[in-house]
Amino acid sequence: MNKIQVVAVLSVILAPIFSSTVIAIPAREVRWDGIVGVIQTGNVVGSGTGAVTGAGQPWVATGGRAEVDLSDGDLRFEVEGLVLAGGNSIGTRGTNTQVRGTLVCDTNGSAGGGNSVLVNTPLVALSAQGDADFSGNVGPLPAVCTTEPDIAFLIRSAGGNWFAAGIVREP
Repeated sequence: MNKIQVVAVLSVILAPIFSSTVIAIPAREVRWDGIVGVIQTGNVVGSGTGAVTGAGQPWVATGGRAEVDLSDGDLRFEVEGLVLAGGNSIGTRGTNTQVRGTLVCDTNGSAGGGNSVLVNTPLVALSAQGDADFSGNVGPLPAVCTTEPDIAFLIRSAGGNWFAAGIVREP
């Protein structure tokens, strides 16, 4: 076999490998590897009717994580040591006995006419030490949660203010 024939045979064999189209598969799961308390009081996450205002005092968390499966709405979070970092109730949960997890989808409101979309878990108990967890399904997620890359995870009080957020997001 001469060089031209070898090149021709290799071209036929290798062409499909090198010319195949790479298809990006969207990530089904979004994960936040840590939870941090609100530092700047009154800070707003989200836009328009989906804006959530931060608590009136700074908070701290000693640990936690959150994840959501965008394809089916399974959501899990845990937070540890979520306590006030200021005021007369510093080092305690204050009067907050329940929290909920909230996905803020399309935080900048670009796909929803200037409005973010909120997806909430049910309220769960917040222990005296500031620990809480949830594992369940929040139902089918609105389309904007799967089409827009800007998603935030918040831990909110029963009254609606956020006092902790997921950090170190993947992907």
